[in-house]
Amino acid sequence: MNNDSSSRIVAGLRAWIATAPPGARLPSTRALVAQYGASPVTVQKALRTLVSQGAVESRPGVGTFVRAARAARPHDYGWQTDALGPTDRLAPRSAAALRTAPDGAVALHSGYPDRELLPERLVRGAFTRAARGASAVARPPAAGLPDLRAWFATELGADSPAGVAPPAPGDAVVLPGSQSGLSTAFRALVGAGRPLLVESPTYWGALLAAAQAGARVVPVPSGAGGPDPDSLARAFERTGASAFYAQPNFANPTGARWSPDLADRVLDTVRRFGAFLIEDDWAHDFGIEDGPAPVAARDDGGHVVYLRSLTKSVSPAVRVAGVVARGPARERILADARAGSLYVSGVLQAVALDVVTQPAWRTHLRGLRHQLAARRDLLAGALREHVPAAHLEALPRGGLNLWVRLPDSTDLPRLVADCEDLGVVVAPGDEWFPAEPTGPHLRLNYAGPDPGSFPDGVRALGRALARQEPR
Repeated sequence: MNNDSSSRIVAGLRAWIATAPPGARLPSTRALVAQYGASPVTVQKALRTLVSQGAVESRPGVGTFVRAARAARPHDYGWQTDALGPTDRLAPRSAAALRTAPDGAVALHSGYPDRELLPERLVRGAFTRAARGASAVARPPAAGLPDLRAWFATELGADSPAGVAPPAPGDAVVLPGSQSGLSTAFRALVGAGRPLLVESPTYWGALLAAAQAGARVVPVPSGAGGPDPDSLARAFERTGASAFYAQPNFANPTGARWSPDLADRVLDTVRRFGAFLIEDDWAHDFGIEDGPAPVAARDDGGHVVYLRSLTKSVSPAVRVAGVVARGPARERILADARAGSLYVSGVLQAVALDVVTQPAWRTHLRGLRHQLAARRDLLAGALREHVPAAHLEALPRGGLNLWVRLPDSTDLPRLVADCEDLGVVVAPGDEWFPAEPTGPHLRLNYAGPDPGSFPDGVRALGRALARQEPR
């Protein structure tokens, strides 16, 4: 019997267990080796499988025994209704972008880049070095490792024009990922019950963070070129909001990138109303035809609170982000972060810093730009060929996604279900709107696994959409 295969032993023991009383002792490893003609390693593997399945329990030094069956009964959590009381917060749906695609499906829904687009060799080497360093056992400062904070500040300051003071390392705070950063910023700068202006559509995770912070979301229309500055000014004036959350570079989901003129107009508006721009630079490392141009680099008056994550570009296992904020806003952000998590894992901070300061990091980003361009163009070309009814308003110059408008008559839930029946997982656009959607959309990720399957996936999307056409 092959030492790597223990399924025959598992099946045989399961048949024996089915007739044995609870607590019965299984034959010894030596007896099972003789019975099945297998090696001790294979027998132990089979026993571990049965333990993991809950069929048996191992008692070290005694033996392995049939686990007593537990009576199935419904749980009564009714007491929690009184304990929790009524909720006044929106409970967003589980986002499609976080779903695990079934085996063999074409995954066009994910919000993360495929593993082959990550600097895996750099990450593995960084973890090895971090495990040998002080970060493996020491508690880091609450604001983050000084060198990593300096890196975030220096990266942003490199884009500051003449006459604008670049941020200092002391302006940066390290947080456990951008989602945590959004929650912290919304709690610290907006607060429960107060208005928060957001682009519409916008990142679903920001809507979730706003709901958890208790902020009242106010949508500002935004398209392929970014938000309408006049609508933004009217929203500030009408609501008295103190903050506007936006993604000026390669927005999720639209892919929009603000022009320099729009960035200046938005910055003038937040200054005029004495407000904050919470800038989410999530796609900083995913520029294709353009590099990022952070609005925060244009401001040294503390109006822009800048958030940059390394989780998507370095590794999903390295949940590290940096917030750059000036003045009392930085102190409030640090206080909230300290109350929520005390500090970010020193190992993860050390790994992130190691990766982004390696010379090979820049080489990786240059190669990533070409890979993303090829994937984007492949998916966009397949849409034009196989789903001509779908409208791609603009080809994004960076980011990970295409934002596709479908015909007004599209039954979006049915389309998503039909696509899955055909082996394609897509993300419905409704999840990115803070109010009623302006039409049926899909967000399609071109950084997912197996780009060679994109044309087949899009053909299936076209067939699913054709099912809705009147006959």
